[in-house]
Amino acid sequence: MSVMPIELGSVLNGVVAGITNFGAFIELPGGVTGLVHISEIAEVYVKDVNDFLKTNDKVTVKVISIDPKGKIGLSMKQANPAAHAPRKRFQPSFEERLARFMKESEERQQVLKRNTESKRGGRGCGKKME
Repeated sequence: MSVMPIELGSVLNGVVAGITNFGAFIELPGGVTGLVHISEIAEVYVKDVNDFLKTNDKVTVKVISIDPKGKIGLSMKQANPAAHAPRKRFQPSFEERLARFMKESEERQQVLKRNTESKRGGRGCGKKME
């Protein structure tokens, strides 16, 4: 079985071999290792690589650089942008959002009304200070 050479732009499957505070080392086919920099892990801000990856995780990466010394730069977010995008939360319909807004608005109005009734003659109605 021949090993395909690592080429710029290739999308490959690999295994997380190690995690650092600046990224993750990925073992690629043929035993070659490349680095996914922390900025190339996900579309969202990555504070801690461990929140996204664990050693021995299988990942899909894209080769984005190969320097003259043979160091391989990899990207997970460019390999499959949809897989690493933040999960979309359930979005309520317009009618549901409007109903919730109306209910909250009514509750606020009642609180304000109660507060103004209990403060009759309160602030702003005192004698002028000379």
